[in-house]
Amino acid sequence: MYKIQGSVNMHEAKTHFSALVNAVLEGKEVYISKAGKPVAKLVPLDAKKPKVRFGILKGKIKVSDDFDAPLSDEVIDLFEGK
Repeated sequence: MYKIQGSVNMHEAKTHFSALVNAVLEGKEVYISKAGKPVAKLVPLDAKKPKVRFGILKGKIKVSDDFDAPLSDEVIDLFEGK
């Protein structure tokens, strides 16, 4: 049985493709490398991205009225390291 190490080279990926697919179905992440650098990630087809929920913090965050007011010279000096 072929042991999946997380990252495999192109030749190993071709040779052990079925084992790689089975590993992905078991929840493992498989990276395919070319010349030692990862170039692809094998993931299950039904892998879903988390759904973006706009407005989830509505009413929980307060932005002060002077949020975009100019900074004082003292604060600017702190940012500039003076």
